[in-house]
This record gives sequence, structure tokens and C-alpha cells, in this order.
Amino acid sequence: MEAERLIALGRHALTESGTAQDIVAEAWQAQALAQAIGSHLALCGPLELRGEARGLSEIGEYPAWGAGGPRAGRLTEVADPKGALTALGELLGEVGIALVGVACATDEEGLYWQCIEAIDAADESSDRVRGMLRRLAVRDGERARPPDPARGRAGPGRGPSW
Repeated sequence: MEAERLIALGRHALTESGTAQDIVAEAWQAQALAQAIGSHLALCGPLELRGEARGLSEIGEYPAWGAGGPRAGRLTEVADPKGALTALGELLGEVGIALVGVACATDEEGLYWQCIEAIDAADESSDRVRGMLRRLAVRDGERARPPDPARGRAGPGRGPSW
């Protein structure tokens, strides 16, 4: 399944989460998806993203999965890296906000620390995603920049004027 579609499924599932445990579970689903997208981009993404993508693929230690496993296991392609990273950044932001809400509302110490751990992973993943988006912006900016008329246009007899 394409990355942006999986991200949309994750955003919908987070919105539909009815309990604090559901929110925490969706946070780890989002983290697993970030790792999967990172792995995919590290192997087949644009060259300028591969190092940062490798780092994204290694963030977070989530709990054991149930029988269904992570939704991220269905990732087959990242057709538009910029679009997928933008959507992933939005999902991670929403996850962070939801986790802060759960952490603030709970009296259960174990749940609180689960939220803190998941918030840390989402925050670190968000940093990596923003770094990759900056790299893409630089790359795209360089391509979109018109040629510099002062370069390569000296012509015969018109050398530098020093």
C-alpha cells in the first residue's frame, strides 16, 4: 500500500481512538510507519535523504505487536517522498498532541510513562522528517533557480574584471 494512504489510515484511526490505550497503540502504529517509510527511503529514496531516512528507520522501541502486527507492514511504495513526509509530519504532530492529552489526564503512572516514551519517539521522528523536508526543499530550490547570467557568459575577450 502506498505511504500516503497508510498515513491517512493512521490519522483516521487516531481520530477514532476511544480510549487512552487506543491512542497509545495508534502512536506506536504511527512510529512503526515512520520507521517503515524511513527504511524504504533509505533504500530507494532520493540520495540526499538516505542518511536521514536511515536514522528515521531506527527510532523508537515499541512494545510487542498483537496478532495483527503493525499497519506499516503493508507499505509497498513511497510514490511522492515530499508528500509522504509532509503527511507523516502532520500525523506525528497529531500523535504528539493526543499523547500529551493522555499523559496530562491519567493518574496511572505506567500509562503516563508509556506516553512520555511515545512522545519522545514521535518528537525525534518529527525532527528527522523536518530535516528530510528541508533537504528536499534545498534540492528543489536549486533546480528551480534560474541560471546565473554572470556565470559562464564572459565570452571572447571579456574575462574577469579584476
